[in-house]
Amino acid sequence: MQINKEQIKEISDQVKLIRSELSESISGMDNVIQSLFVGLVANGHVLLEGMPGLAKTLVAKNLASIMDAKFSRVQFTPDLLPADLTGTNIFNPKTSSFEIRKGPIFTNVLLADEINRAPAKVQSALLQCMEERQVSIADQTFDLDLPFFVVATQNPIDQEGTYPLPEAQLDRFLFKVTVTYPSFEDELTILHQHGSLSVSKKKPKKIIHPKDIQKISETSNKVFIEPKLQNYIVNLTRNTRPETTIDNELKTYIQHGVSPRASLALLKVSRINSLLEGRDFVIPEDIQRFFSEIVKHRLHLTIDAISEDITTDSIIKRILSVTEVP
Repeated sequence: MQINKEQIKEISDQVKLIRSELSESISGMDNVIQSLFVGLVANGHVLLEGMPGLAKTLVAKNLASIMDAKFSRVQFTPDLLPADLTGTNIFNPKTSSFEIRKGPIFTNVLLADEINRAPAKVQSALLQCMEERQVSIADQTFDLDLPFFVVATQNPIDQEGTYPLPEAQLDRFLFKVTVTYPSFEDELTILHQHGSLSVSKKKPKKIIHPKDIQKISETSNKVFIEPKLQNYIVNLTRNTRPETTIDNELKTYIQHGVSPRASLALLKVSRINSLLEGRDFVIPEDIQRFFSEIVKHRLHLTIDAISEDITTDSIIKRILSVTEVP
């Protein structure tokens, strides 16, 4: 079924308004904003990696405000318990009965700050909720409100006292987005916007409703993708695997590549990006735009690559360069 042009224009214009509104309070984060919104529409979750003070919390909070959605922030610490996140069953002496007290995970947008500072059992509790969209407290199971979108953060440098996410849990995140320092012009704009280093108190306008996110996601499934572009997606992911890559250098440096989950993610987000850009068909640039963010946390390098200071980013560039573009 085709998408009518009016529907495409309406969605595209809505997204332009969202980007414009968010950029007013957060300069130099256009790519991060785009990745977060695409991740939200794709019904995925996003891992943000960057130094403190780069507005990771602010961008997640403002995204929730744009949708007039519920927002919660949890600071992950070594003494955090699963019940602190999901909720617990407590005894009420007034009624002489137990009552469910829901935790901060009952929200639309959850910021899991410094996720790698919490023990494995807390990480597992969160990742189970991310996957199942359900929370079990005592003997009761509760469905989470949709959309349920987790934005997790971690610091790339300060790893002392941390609990790194295992590979299987990292794979639950649709994107891993690296948040970098702003350019000179963007940092100057930040000073002009705020007048000082304090964060602006202006709350973004409500532009979209949480239910509209699901409609955009359903509409994106109608975006046309040619068979040769589907082949391109499979060739890209196969070139991440040492067993099937066409490049001998990649065989030396990649320990193991990505699973078909990454191929499905590329298909989904390329369609969404096409729709948000005002098109009803996918082009190679839609696939290439998110390839790095989908692959970088799923790709593991060999000891040879690490000893030669070969980075994951350079391997991803190599994969893109050796894979024929249709």
